[in-house]
Amino acid sequence: MMKITTPALLFPAISLLLLAYTNRFLVLAQLIRTLYRQLHETKEHHMKEQILHLRKRIRLIRWMQSMGVLAFISCTLSMGVLLLEWEIIGGWLLGASLLLLFISLVISLIEIHISGTALSIQLNNLEEF
Repeated sequence: MMKITTPALLFPAISLLLLAYTNRFLVLAQLIRTLYRQLHETKEHHMKEQILHLRKRIRLIRWMQSMGVLAFISCTLSMGVLLLEWEIIGGWLLGASLLLLFISLVISLIEIHISGTALSIQLNNLEEF
């Protein structure tokens, strides 16, 4: 018999992940604004590569956040149906929540690798000077 405390264990983890994803998005937004100013001042050629990576990262962060929010919703619904003692549905919703959380983490891993590539481009440009 599954209890309401089982999906409740996911709440802090999902909340912290969503907070981390939001922080990544805010940092990325600030970086884009800085690059925008630099592009108008310097007209450097390597900015196009950076912009392409930033576009990919923004898209991935949106998907990470979406999957995280859906995981949170599914977890909440799981707790609700468990309160109604609908264990089978609660189990399926908890499973869906775990799957969505897993997808969110995989997307996060991809975004981390793209971020590393973008930093490598930046370092290569620094070495040219």
